[in-house]
Amino acid sequence: MTEPRPARSRRRPVKTTGTLPPEGAAPALGRDHALPVRQWPITLVLSVVGAGLAVTWFADFKDGFKYGLLILGTGVLLGAVLRLVLPEVGMLAVRSRFTDVIVLTFLGASIVLLTLVAQPNPWLEFPLLDNIGQLIGRPKH
Repeated sequence: MTEPRPARSRRRPVKTTGTLPPEGAAPALGRDHALPVRQWPITLVLSVVGAGLAVTWFADFKDGFKYGLLILGTGVLLGAVLRLVLPEVGMLAVRSRFTDVIVLTFLGASIVLLTLVAQPNPWLEFPLLDNIGQLIGRPKH
């Protein structure tokens, strides 16, 4: 015979238990450093991404937005590399190491690839994209 289950309380617990932080979520440096220095991996990634956004926004030369987006995509790829290589990355760790690396790599590579094929005057041409464009009514150039 099984024992009856204890009655469950409808009140929420004051402190969440059973939820663990992602692997590698400890700060990269000790408490004797300032917060941006302790969290240097995410600070570095956000700085590179911010620089890419600034170049994209303020570029007044030909294809300036492409250079900015390449910097932005490179910053995201840098985050993937840091998450893969470093044992502790602080706030850069969101999920498991595997998931973080896959998501950051996919997003960074997508940004870089889409920037390389952006119109006008793409830096990387795929004939397949021209064929798809013809199917939807775009004239061949």
